Amino acid sequence: MCLGIPGRIIDFSDKHPDLARVDVHGVTRDINMALLADAPPVVGDWILIHLGFALERLDAEQAREAQSALVDLA
Repeated sequence: MCLGIPGRIIDFSDKHPDLARVDVHGVTRDINMALLADAPPVVGDWILIHLGFALERLDAEQAREAQSALVDLA
């Protein structure tokens, strides 16, 4: 079983094109975007993160539901 965490893209790295700064529930992390190269996300997009990699794009409702479920688990 995998745990995916939603995060919102803040900006992209100038030095490493596959990395983005992502806000994950108030904590900023560098996340690898290489798996989304076919449809690159943009600043403000929500993504699903697992082990430091963006796995897919989420809409705002999906991100809210995922965040809510994680809070309920805590």
